[in-house]
Amino acid sequence: MSRTARTGEPLPVVLAGARGHGRWHLANLRRLAERGLVRLAGVCDLTPLTDAELGGFGPLAQSDDFETLLTRTGARVAVLCTPIPTHADLALTAARHGVHLLVEKPPAPSYAEFRRMADGIEAAGVACVVGFQSLGSHALPAVRALLADGAIGEPAGIGAAGAWVRDEAYFRRAPWAGRRRLDGTDVLDGVLTNPLAHAVATALALDGSTAAEDVAHVETELFRAHAIESDDTSCVRVTTGGGSRVTVAATLCAATAAEPYVVVHGTRGRLTLWYKQDRVLVQRAGHAPEETVHGRTDLLENLVAHLTDGTPLLVPPVATGAFMRVLEAVRCAPDPVPLPPDAWHTAPGTSHGAQRRVVRGIDGLVAASADTLSLYSELGAPWALPQEVRSR
Repeated sequence: MSRTARTGEPLPVVLAGARGHGRWHLANLRRLAERGLVRLAGVCDLTPLTDAELGGFGPLAQSDDFETLLTRTGARVAVLCTPIPTHADLALTAARHGVHLLVEKPPAPSYAEFRRMADGIEAAGVACVVGFQSLGSHALPAVRALLADGAIGEPAGIGAAGAWVRDEAYFRRAPWAGRRRLDGTDVLDGVLTNPLAHAVATALALDGSTAAEDVAHVETELFRAHAIESDDTSCVRVTTGGGSRVTVAATLCAATAAEPYVVVHGTRGRLTLWYKQDRVLVQRAGHAPEETVHGRTDLLENLVAHLTDGTPLLVPPVATGAFMRVLEAVRCAPDPVPLPPDAWHTAPGTSHGAQRRVVRGIDGLVAASADTLSLYSELGAPWALPQEVRSR
């Protein structure tokens, strides 16, 4: 990867996609600009941001033409927070201009698109980080150190659980929301591949299985309670090349929203990481529970440090290969099975007048999956059993 010598000048950055989750990136850019690390040089969006949306940034260049904006601004870094199917083409456009990248997760809607993007970025010699912010947590190396020291004995598998609540309007937030494909193009906006993708990536990272070749086999169970095309209640079990098992169970139809977590099972205890909170709990025989909270390195800040002083990248594309193998298994699996009407009920949403769908018993099933490394069907969920069993 090429590097930029420290000049003392903030790096000019273009943000592509500044609404929705892009507002988080806008706030992060403001934080880094106040420290003199970056300068927001331009915003690429379908319609220009208002002064109120820019929140004090400006005047700056705005355009719906990404390539033109890169040229006009002389950007050194681009942050891509655009719809999933656009990532590869925009990233390769930036790479052709020698512009370094932060690409939001998931990096692409298929493994083929991911390889096209990653290979093009490597050939261009630009640096890239993928926006799995949980992989910047200092809790991860702390957990790995505990495992290496045998704190919970021999590892016996990893389970992840994500029980979130989303209103029905969430699936209407954009034309691609809740879609597996749109106009013949892969989208993969499912619970495991987008909103709770961090659970998958973090579990794989704790197992040390981050490269594509680390994944040997993936089992999938994909379901949907909402009237959407993609999955909102699913689980996967990954068998790695080293023979370990990693399960992830997730839903957007929980009765109660909970902090997602990853649990590492050992022969003499267990270790739980609530990855959004950077919080670690160690439970083992003969010891009182030990809880620690860790810091986190922001991934755009990591990219800037890489460009200025050679700091290693925390989440280069190669470190998301295993996640992309799981995404590819979800992509190639049969379309999600619609849950029968008696498997869910409606409830008031999180905003006034909103409605949501709640899958009966799903909160417990998600937790049980993480505890036992089991799939929903193995836990006896009637709607997850094979058709021939359900119809008896």
